[in-house]
Amino acid sequence: MKLDEFFVTGEPMIYAADAAIAMTVIGIVFVLTYFKKWKWLWTEWLTTVDHKRLGVMYILSAVLMLFRGGIDGIMMRMQLAFPGMNILDEHHYNGVFTAHGVIMILFMAMPFIIGLMNVIVPLQIGARDVAYPFLNAISFWTFFMGAMLFNLSFVIGGAPDAGWTSYFPLAGKEFSEGIGNNFYAVSLQIAGAGTLMTGINFFVTILKMRAPGMTMMKMPMFTWSIFITSIIIIFAFPVLTVALALMTLDRVFGTAFFTMANGGLPMMWANLFWIWGHPEVYIVILPVFGVFSEVISTHSRKNLFGYKAMVVSMVGIAFLSYLVWVHHFFTMGNSPSVNSFFSITTMLIAVPTGVKIFNWLFTMYKGRIKFTTAMLWSLAFIPNFVIGGVTGVMLAMASADYQYHNSYFLIAHFHYVLISGTVFGCFAGLYFWYPKIFGHTLNEKLGKISFWIFVVGFNVCFFPQFFLGLDGMTRRMQTYADNLGWNGLNLVSTIGAFLMGLGFFVLVINLLYSAWKNKRDTANDPWDGRTLEWWTKSPVQAYNFAVIPHVKEMDAFWHMKKRNETEIKAEDLKPIHLPSNSGVPFISGIFWFIGGFGLVFEWMPMAIFGLAGIFACMLARSFDYDPGFYVKVDEIKKVEGITGGDK
Repeated sequence: MKLDEFFVTGEPMIYAADAAIAMTVIGIVFVLTYFKKWKWLWTEWLTTVDHKRLGVMYILSAVLMLFRGGIDGIMMRMQLAFPGMNILDEHHYNGVFTAHGVIMILFMAMPFIIGLMNVIVPLQIGARDVAYPFLNAISFWTFFMGAMLFNLSFVIGGAPDAGWTSYFPLAGKEFSEGIGNNFYAVSLQIAGAGTLMTGINFFVTILKMRAPGMTMMKMPMFTWSIFITSIIIIFAFPVLTVALALMTLDRVFGTAFFTMANGGLPMMWANLFWIWGHPEVYIVILPVFGVFSEVISTHSRKNLFGYKAMVVSMVGIAFLSYLVWVHHFFTMGNSPSVNSFFSITTMLIAVPTGVKIFNWLFTMYKGRIKFTTAMLWSLAFIPNFVIGGVTGVMLAMASADYQYHNSYFLIAHFHYVLISGTVFGCFAGLYFWYPKIFGHTLNEKLGKISFWIFVVGFNVCFFPQFFLGLDGMTRRMQTYADNLGWNGLNLVSTIGAFLMGLGFFVLVINLLYSAWKNKRDTANDPWDGRTLEWWTKSPVQAYNFAVIPHVKEMDAFWHMKKRNETEIKAEDLKPIHLPSNSGVPFISGIFWFIGGFGLVFEWMPMAIFGLAGIFACMLARSFDYDPGFYVKVDEIKKVEGITGGDK
C-alpha cells in the first residue's frame, strides 16, 4: 500500500483532524512527563480492576465520543442548512453520517450507561466489587480499543461509508472496494466482545453478590433495569458477533454469506443486524428508565409508585424487544400477515412503556419535589419521550410506514426516542451521582443553563424534521434543490443543532469549573438518597462498604436513616479482601488493537501477531496466582473516621 493510500488525504478537515490528534497526543505526553505522572497513570488507572475507576474511564470515553459524534452531526446540519451546499462532498458525507450513528449508539450511549452501572450497581446491592473484577477490566479495554480503531479510520485507511446499519450489498467488496467497511466489521467486533463480557459480569453480580436480606423484589429500580439489560445483552450481542464475523469473512477472505455475486443473501445481514439492533435500542433505554426512577423517587421524597408494575413492564419490554425487528422491513415486500404480526408487537411494546410514564407521574403526585438539574433532565424526558413514542406508534402501522419510511420523519422519531431517552437519562445520572463519584457536586446554576440551552436546541433541531419528512425529504440526502420548499425548516433545524452543541459546551465548562471551584467536603448524601450507595463515603473508598449492610426492606438506606442505623461500629470491622491490580487487561487490549488493525488492512502476519499476543495474555492470566490483598482494620478506621474498639 502506498503512503497516500494509507493516510487519508485531499480534504482540509482531514488535515485539521490529523493536526488535532497529533497535538492532543503531544499534549498528553508533555503533561504526564512534566508532572511525572506516568507511574501514577499506570498504577492508578491503566492497571486498575476497581469497578468505580473503570466506570469513570467509561464515562470519560463516552463524553469524548459525544463530542466527536456531535461534531459529525453539526457538520451534517451545516451541509443541509441551505440548498446546494458543498461543505461535505458525497463520499465524505456518507462517512460522516455512518460515523455519527455508530459512535453515538455504540461508543457514546453504551459506555456512558456501562460507566454508570459500573460505579453504582455494586454499591446499590451492598457488594464490595463485581463478580469478575479482572473480566471487568478486560471488558473496558476491548471496548476502548475497538472505539479507537473505529475513530482512526477517518485519518488512516478511509472511513466506513455504508451507513451505521452497513447494509449489504453496499457494504460488500463489490460496491465498497476500500478498507473503510473493514474498520466497521472489526472494530465493532472488538468493542462488542467487551459489552458481552460486561453483560455476563453484571448478570452474575446482581444474582450472586447482593447484600444479605436483599431479595430480588427489594432491589433498587436502577439495579433491576441493569439486570434486565444484562439479559438482553447476553442474548442479543452474540447475534451481532456472528453477523460481523460473517461480514469480515466476506470482505477479507472472499466468502459469500451476504455477497450477491456468489449467491449470498444480503437480506440475511439485515435480519441479523436488526435481531440485534432492536434489542440494542432497549439496551440503551432500559438503564435510563432506572436512572429516572431513582432521580424522580429521590427528588419527590417518596417511594417509587407501582414498583412491581415497573419490574413487570421492564420484563415485558425485554421479551417484546425480540419480536419487533421486522418493522424495519415493512416496505421490503413482506406478506400482509407478516407485516400485521410485527405491527401488532411493535404497538404492544408501547403499553409497558406507558405504564412507566404513569408510574413516574404518580410518584411525583403530592411529592415535595426538589428541582435540581438532575430532576429537570428527568422532567424534560417525559413529554419529549412521549412525542417519540407516539410517532413510533405511527411508524408501527405497516401501511402508513410506506409514507414515513426512509424519510426525515423517521429521523425525528429516532432522535426523540434516543436523545430524550438515553442522552437526557445519561445527563440526569451524571448530575445525580457525580458527587458520589468525585466527592463534589456540579454547579447547579451552570447545570440549569446547560439544560435549558440543550433542551430548547433539541426541539428546535428535530421537531421541524417531522414536517420535512412528511414533505418528502429522505434521510441520507447530501444536498437538495432550491425549489422543494425545505429551506426554512432545514435552517431552523441547523440552528437547533448549534444550540445543542452550545449546551454541551456549557456542560463541559461546568465539569471543569466544578472540579476547580466546588468544595470537596460534600456530604456523602447530598440529595437525601434512598438507596445504599449514599451510605458510602464520597468519593467511594476502594472497599465500598466498611461493613456489609443487612437489608430489611426496599429503599434500605432511607429506612436505615429513619431508624438511626447508619453508624458503623468499630467492633463490627474485619479485614477486607480486594483483588490486586493487573496490567494484563491493558496489554491484552493493545494486542486486540494490533490484531484488529492488521485484519482491517488484510495484513495477515500483523493480525496473527495480535492474536498470538491475546492468547499469551490469556496464558499469563492462567498462571497468575496472586490472591489479592487485605485492607487492615486500622486502615478502615482511618478512612471511616472511627475511633475505639481496638482489638
